[in-house]
Amino acid sequence: MQIYETNLDEEKFKPLQSDCSNCSGLCCVALYFSKTEGFPENKAAGKPCLYLQPDYLCKIHESLVDKNMKGCIGYDCYGAGQAVTAMYKGDTWQSSPERAQEIFNVFMIIFQLHQMRWFLMEARVMGHVKTLAPKINALIEENRRYCSCSSTDVLSLDLKHYKKRVNTLLKETSRMVSDRFPRQSSHHAVDYMGRNFKNKSFDGIDFSMHLLIASDFSGCTFSGANFLGTDLRDCCFNGADLSEAVFLTQMQVNAARGDVNTKLPVFLSRPVTWR
Repeated sequence: MQIYETNLDEEKFKPLQSDCSNCSGLCCVALYFSKTEGFPENKAAGKPCLYLQPDYLCKIHESLVDKNMKGCIGYDCYGAGQAVTAMYKGDTWQSSPERAQEIFNVFMIIFQLHQMRWFLMEARVMGHVKTLAPKINALIEENRRYCSCSSTDVLSLDLKHYKKRVNTLLKETSRMVSDRFPRQSSHHAVDYMGRNFKNKSFDGIDFSMHLLIASDFSGCTFSGANFLGTDLRDCCFNGADLSEAVFLTQMQVNAARGDVNTKLPVFLSRPVTWR
């Protein structure tokens, strides 16, 4: 069953896709790292990663797979890194250490805004939720206004009310998707983790906020399946069709496993690890 509009313009998602070449290495500094979660070391927030180079690129980027750096491979900032770097017009945490914490705080806020805008933009290209288009468009434009504010204004934003409205709309969108699959959407496995589900249909299943860690979904179909907030670490999607899955993110895909036969939504990229 088709969920997304035909011939949708995936270029509109590009500003919300990571571009490390135009970022000042913010995710490699602002965030804390845990070695047990697949990062190079245990690192406090605000401390640069030991592999971050002066040009803000990763020294071991080409060998992240070989070194099993799953945390680094899986992370995606939704384009917040390059957006905040551009916002400060050449002023970085490195060139202006007295502003470093401010820059990191702005980065975390913009990350949240970009993540919410991604979900809203995805909802907007779902062909069967046209009745929600005015609400979706209004929240997207509000989001863009927030992201175009000065750093001072960004830091003063109260996102609580905005988040609540976005979450309410995403839930309404999810309900409209599940209504198209009345029998399947009510099904829930007791425990998805580490199980074998090869070649089954999960069309319309609500996986939101579920743990699917290390499960095998090879050859499965997921039209209308809801992946909002789902943990897909080490899930196997070899040969699976995820092209019509909803609220599936690049970060989730990066943390999962797939192959050349795995089908993804057109606005997501095939991870380099899917050899």
